[in-house]
Amino acid sequence: MKAFNGKNAYITGGSSGIGFSTALLLSSLGANVIIFARNRKKMDKAIHEIEAKRIDENQKCAAMQLDVTSNSDVKRTMQGAINTFGKPDILINCAGMAYPDYFEKIPEKKFDETIRTNLYGMRNTIAALLPALRERKGRIVNVASIAGFIGVFGYTAYTASKYAVVGFSESLRSELKHCGIVVSVLCPPDTDTPGLQLENRTKPPETRAVSESAKLMHPDDVAKALVKALDSKKFIILPGIEGKLIWRIKRFFPSLVELIMDMQVRAAQRKKSDD
Repeated sequence: MKAFNGKNAYITGGSSGIGFSTALLLSSLGANVIIFARNRKKMDKAIHEIEAKRIDENQKCAAMQLDVTSNSDVKRTMQGAINTFGKPDILINCAGMAYPDYFEKIPEKKFDETIRTNLYGMRNTIAALLPALRERKGRIVNVASIAGFIGVFGYTAYTASKYAVVGFSESLRSELKHCGIVVSVLCPPDTDTPGLQLENRTKPPETRAVSESAKLMHPDDVAKALVKALDSKKFIILPGIEGKLIWRIKRFFPSLVELIMDMQVRAAQRKKSDD
């Protein structure tokens, strides 16, 4: 608990899902928490719950509206956050989106929005906060996904963005190590969040078959794994036993992962043709 007392945690995408659960947990451990999100109504509701988790009345909690895809908005908002809230000790990039469908059915606009949100949004926040993070020898956690190291049917845009996040984070880790900044990447499996519910609206049957074969995690459990890893220099954070197992199988037996997923896809396609 003492490790987080008085630390300033900046969390993008902090009004729901993994970001919100992480904000609640850090607040309960004594951190000052500021969340950033686009939806003002959701953000205002979230910050009240985050404040209620404080263990000290002197802890600061705040929320600021932000579109991470707008570099000018990010620069302006982050400078305002530093001026009023203080420089960050921890930056957690949780803002993200997914639009699953067959590749040819994903509109170019949605493909572009996915890349800009998941990758460029992360780039924008880190670039804006890097001088302050250098000064504080801060901690950066970028949220990717298991789809950041496994290509999943129906997730061409999302998988492209999350593979990029893993590679970006690995390069950034090497660059920033010398100045005391630790960079990690979180790769959770499917997590029960509002974002996942939106994804279910456009998932092809094959994608559903692959997704349903894995256990759904609760965002609180993912947040616990993330926060626990903040005390270490671990690069890849893999919440849950199943996630760790999938990563090892993909690393050492990649053809086995492909075989299993191909079988799931073919079974879904046979069922679809029978219907």
